[in-house]
Amino acid sequence: MPDRPITSRTHHRGAAGDWPGQPSSGEPSDEPSIEAGAEMERLRAELDAAQTQASDHLASLQRTAADFANFRRRTAEDRERELGLASESLLRKLLAVADDFDRALEAMPAELRGAGWIEGIVLVDRKLRQLLESEGVTPIEVIGRPFDPHEHEAVASHPAPERPDGEVVAEVQRGYRVRDRVLRPAKVVIAGGGATGPGDTNPYNN
Repeated sequence: MPDRPITSRTHHRGAAGDWPGQPSSGEPSDEPSIEAGAEMERLRAELDAAQTQASDHLASLQRTAADFANFRRRTAEDRERELGLASESLLRKLLAVADDFDRALEAMPAELRGAGWIEGIVLVDRKLRQLLESEGVTPIEVIGRPFDPHEHEAVASHPAPERPDGEVVAEVQRGYRVRDRVLRPAKVVIAGGGATGPGDTNPYNN
């Protein structure tokens, strides 16, 4: 059988010896850099989304903290207001006792003044006044002052030509303040002007 002629292959390799159509081992491919860039973009987008979400959560927490602080402040104010109202209610009840002491001491016969048991009543009255003062309760001065509807309650008027109309000429029931508020207005008689007749007297003037 005759031998087949041997023909030499004339395929040329590249400069680095690679076959045609294949990238040489010494030249970097563009595909890894494209994939890395895409991955970086994806990670950057995820980071931006996470930062936005974190900012939203922080703002929500700050609003919640502010709302809670306002709630605590309002609750404390409401509690103080309720306690204040309860305290004022108790003080008004004590004022009724103080009124009884006032009437009792004013109506006390002169011959009983100086008796031991009378001195005991006076001492109790003094302690009651000190207790009221310790709670910020002070009497309202009224005699000779112009009528003030915020502090006075007029129960009668009395002709007093020598006094300006509306001036307080007598006190029927003592009024009190508690710190800067009127706890109970004073019941007063005010000057109404006009001449005083022979039978006119002021029954409220002590």
